[in-house]
Amino acid sequence: MRALLLAALVASVAHAEVPTFIRAPDGFAVTTWAKVPNARAMTWGDKGTLFVGTKSKGAVYAVRDFNGDGVVEAKELASGLREPTGVAFKDKALYVATIETLFRFDDIEAQLAKPPKPVKVTSFPADGWHGWREIDFGPDGWLYVSIGAPCNVCKPEPGFGVILKMKPDGSERTTVARGVRNSVGIAWHPTTKHLWFTDNGRDMLGDDLPGDELNVVASPGAHFGFPFCHQGDTPDPEFGKQGKCSDAVKPAFTLGAHVAALGLTFYSGALFPKEFQGALFFAEHGSWNRSKKSGYRVMRATVDGDVVTKVEPFLSGFLDGQHALGRPVDVLVAADGALLVSDDDAGAIYRVAPVKR
Repeated sequence: MRALLLAALVASVAHAEVPTFIRAPDGFAVTTWAKVPNARAMTWGDKGTLFVGTKSKGAVYAVRDFNGDGVVEAKELASGLREPTGVAFKDKALYVATIETLFRFDDIEAQLAKPPKPVKVTSFPADGWHGWREIDFGPDGWLYVSIGAPCNVCKPEPGFGVILKMKPDGSERTTVARGVRNSVGIAWHPTTKHLWFTDNGRDMLGDDLPGDELNVVASPGAHFGFPFCHQGDTPDPEFGKQGKCSDAVKPAFTLGAHVAALGLTFYSGALFPKEFQGALFFAEHGSWNRSKKSGYRVMRATVDGDVVTKVEPFLSGFLDGQHALGRPVDVLVAADGALLVSDDDAGAIYRVAPVKR
């Protein structure tokens, strides 16, 4: 599998364009690896295919060098879906989560030329507010799914404001995290195996409150504060009496307000320098509701167990003054150790790698 993934990546690198607006640390180069309309979540297939979900586009794509010319192309696998953002891969099958349905495309990499009809696995709540689903398979082989709150701030009905896990067939749903407003990124620490997730804070408390969160699930079923407590220390002005901040799990790190932290991944490759090994990379999609825009970058967090010791920008330049040139969504490690970053605004997937000396 690794050889196939490497072949797909190497074939395209020499032909890649350079997005000149993106700024990377010294010693790193950024190229446009593929053009994918409205690119959101990403996952790898066993044979080197990158699968990409979308939101407003309503389509799912397969990305690889289909014709052997050394350039990767995006092929539409399905369309007309309701915000099919979440994608995950297991046992030759591609799992796609729309707002209300989890689909499975069986043996998909053997049928890319003529994709099979999807099999419905299970259903989700159909409410569209924070309804896009983040999905991924955990180290335990179960599928994890985020179910956001159907509001800016409210007391969610049962089944909302949680992260669930279930068997691949959709059975035996178990609540992993509660009090989660809107998580669009999940990942597992490579050593502790604890689940980490981003959570977007509520709106309409001004420019600077509350901060988005990086959270860690050390005890399955724990409550992370929504709607009564934000960023671990700020009671909600309307719902604050429904609980105490001391009763909720505090964030591992509080980010800027409205930065819209989305996809995240722990770096597991060998291509980056030693100081980047094990780092947590996450995308800040950027604010829509702030007088001066914030976010619009890819961040790097240094992590020690369940503790974040440092957070700093890794990629910037997506924001030119108050004009967005791109909006990063998801991050994923490639087989060769490069970091891929999706951008739903520019319709691109970028490849980040050290410069060859």
